[in-house]
Amino acid sequence: MRLPDGELLRSRAVDDLAALFEDALDRLLTGYAVLEPQDTLLAGGDGAGVITFADGVPVLAYSTATDRGGPPALADLAVPGPYHVRLVAVPDGSLDAVHDTPALTVPPAMPAQRLAGDAELADRTRRRAPATRTRSDAESGPTTDRTDDDPGALEAFLDDEEKIAAIREQAREEARERAREWGFDDLGT
Repeated sequence: MRLPDGELLRSRAVDDLAALFEDALDRLLTGYAVLEPQDTLLAGGDGAGVITFADGVPVLAYSTATDRGGPPALADLAVPGPYHVRLVAVPDGSLDAVHDTPALTVPPAMPAQRLAGDAELADRTRRRAPATRTRSDAESGPTTDRTDDDPGALEAFLDDEEKIAAIREQAREEARERAREWGFDDLGT
């Protein structure tokens, strides 16, 4: 996915993505956010996620780590924080070609539901979305109202054995490092 250059509005580490979605909604942002999850930040991975916005409402999601788009990309990004977030504003019309990619489209409120776990923010986003983008699918109800073909972020995360193994190994390495720092490395493991 090729994104246009724009004005960097925010670049920081955050534990909770709700502030990102609130900021985009409040600014009526036309632009995109680049999210680098903790496994990228701490383990030196190269995966990132991109969410685009039109007038503050999420339009597309894409994961560079898995090359998946749409709701599956949100499942890839649904990991515990922190995240490094860059929020970029672009001129109106700059994302029209990118937004014409149905395979990457997400329902307007789904990112707030799945990545921030914020039902009120999801409702605000849904109300702000143009009528042509709202629909009565899994996104319109609570996150538990979904079909078996649409796993939630937690289920998708738990099914990703590689991601869980990488997090476990990272935690083990951090524990070993702390043990060395505290002088417990001679106790054996």
